Parts: sequence; C-alpha cells; structure tokens
Amino acid sequence: MQTTNTVLMIRPTRFSFNQDTAANNSFQRPACVSEDVQLKALQEFDGYVADLRRHGVEVLVHNDREAPHTPDSIFPNNWWSSHPDGTLVLYPMQGHNRRLERDKGVLDWLREQYRVEETLDLSGFEHHEVFLEGTGSMVLDREQRICYAGFSTRTHAQALDQLVNHFGYELCAFNAVDRQGVAIYHTNVMMSVGTRLAIACLDSVPHIQERESLRLRLEDSGKQLIALDWAQLESFAGNMLEVHGAAGEPLLVMSRTAWQSLDAGQRRLIETHATPLPVNIDTIERIGGGSARCMLAEVFLPKRQPIQESAR
Repeated sequence: MQTTNTVLMIRPTRFSFNQDTAANNSFQRPACVSEDVQLKALQEFDGYVADLRRHGVEVLVHNDREAPHTPDSIFPNNWWSSHPDGTLVLYPMQGHNRRLERDKGVLDWLREQYRVEETLDLSGFEHHEVFLEGTGSMVLDREQRICYAGFSTRTHAQALDQLVNHFGYELCAFNAVDRQGVAIYHTNVMMSVGTRLAIACLDSVPHIQERESLRLRLEDSGKQLIALDWAQLESFAGNMLEVHGAAGEPLLVMSRTAWQSLDAGQRRLIETHATPLPVNIDTIERIGGGSARCMLAEVFLPKRQPIQESAR
C-alpha cells in the first residue's frame, strides 16, 4: 500500500520562525516585524484541511498546546511514522525544540483510535548526535520497499541502516545539495514518490554515478519520472505527497507555489496519474521552510474495532 486516505495534521497555536532549525534549512525566512504569522498560518492551515476533506481525504486534526513552545509542530511527519503492520516509529531529531513535540499528547490521542502493535524508538540516537527525521529524511516507496535518502546533517547512515533493516527495505542513498552546493536538509524537499509517478530534482545530486543510480532505480521501479529544475526545487515542487480519496482515486497534494512553478507538460503528466491538489500555504512555507508534504503525517495503522456490548 503506497498511499493512505488518512492523514494527521497539527493545528498551530504559536507558529513562528524556528531559530533552532534555521542554520541548515535555507528555505526558512524570518517574518516581517508587523506580520501576524500565527493568524496567517491558522487561515492557511484551516483552508488546507478543508481542501483535503472536500476531496474525500480523512483528516485528523490535533490542536497543538501552547506550552512548551514548538514552532515547527505544524510539520509532524518528521518525528514519527506509522506502518500497516501496526508499527509506530519515533525518530531522532536534530532540533532540540522539535524533540519536545513527542510529549504533547499526539500519540496518546492517536492510540485511542488506532492499534499500535510495536514501537520502534530510534530517538535514543539523539544522545550520539545521530539523526533521522522521519519521512522528511526519507522518501519511502512502500510498495516496492525502497527507501530513498539524501545524506545531510539531519540524515545519518547509522539510523538509516537500523530503519531499513527493521522493515526489510532496500536503501537507495545519495548526496543532494542546493544551488549553492550545501546539503539539502530533507530528502522530501528534492523528491517525491507515488504509485506510478516520481518527481525529483536530479540536478541536485552532484555525483554523476549517484545521479544515474537514482534515476535508474526510480525508472526500474516502474515510476514515470518528472525531472525538476533548480527554480522548481526552490519552489517546493519536490515536496508533494500522493494520498487517495474515499473511493481510492489518487490525489497529488502540493503547495500552489509548487504547482505554479511547473510547466504545462509537467502538469499534464501529473494529471494523467492523479488529480493535482494545490493548496495555499504561502506563509507557512516562507516562515517554516517546509511545504505541503511536511504538514501531513500519513496514518497507516489499523483502526481499533469498536467494543461490542455483551449480550444480556
């Protein structure tokens, strides 16, 4: 199962520029002095949720708590992931204030509705300065069991090896950099993998052998590849996620910034595989340095069965 119909999103209470992560996220931009970032983020968040629900996606909304202050809690996919066998994975986070997101009641709330059969807790790697920031650090082809990962200060081989060995995934790892030659902080900024479509900025992989290996692995896995240029990468066109509606129809979710950066041919190709769903998250993208995919934590866990009353 590559896609899900259910996603969890965190409604922000104190969204703001995160100084703790800005050092290696070149996409973040500080807010203007007079800008009401929280109000704009709320409006964009609520609009995003409404767009998904209109297209038949089940959206679980968890309201963030004001304390402790976690400015990036709107991006929950980085610190946990779930899997159809009932496994829940907790990830080691580089940003210290991002680690606090684990203790804000999200998982307790999730466990009330879904069955967690096993927890794989990798967060202890933080004590060794080893990081792996969930489905930001990794792009998973769940059907073909391939884990794509670009090494960075937030994506380390030791944690990656433990993850892929646990799930029996093949690892396709490489180095990806931005236009300035700096490592891209998260793999899901430069590539996305869906059921039949893959989107990637191959130009961001500077080593020719690694670039060709990535291209061939995507194509050999049966995906049709859309290659992004630098400007499209910088417009978050790599940060898309395929989900499906209530009837199983594929939807490709992205920001409107990403959609507007694509050319006519790329748009037509997407439309042959899925219904594009662009959302307005301009403020969240600019201040947070993350985009549409980052805001969606996919829920693959089996649902709890309702308790049947005993016959009298």
